Amino acid sequence: MWKRLAVLWSVVRGDARLLWRALKHPQAPLWLKAGAVAIVAYVIWPLDLIPDFLTVFGIVDDIVLVPLAIRFLLDRLPPALRADISRPTA
Repeated sequence: MWKRLAVLWSVVRGDARLLWRALKHPQAPLWLKAGAVAIVAYVIWPLDLIPDFLTVFGIVDDIVLVPLAIRFLLDRLPPALRADISRPTA
């Protein structure tokens, strides 16, 4: 189980870094910035789909929905922008 969580964490961390680089790119589309703001608002907003006081379920929806939303945004990036941000920096 811990190994799966470690793999999930590394994927989410990598996706978050890609999203951050895409947001800083000068050709980042407006919808990408709006989507990133929506993700941040969902994380800090006190009202969730499933309230956090429901111990397990309230946290699980955040753990599942936020990485899915990040991946959704990254999958819709224009190919030229995706290639540009995926290049390793020296």
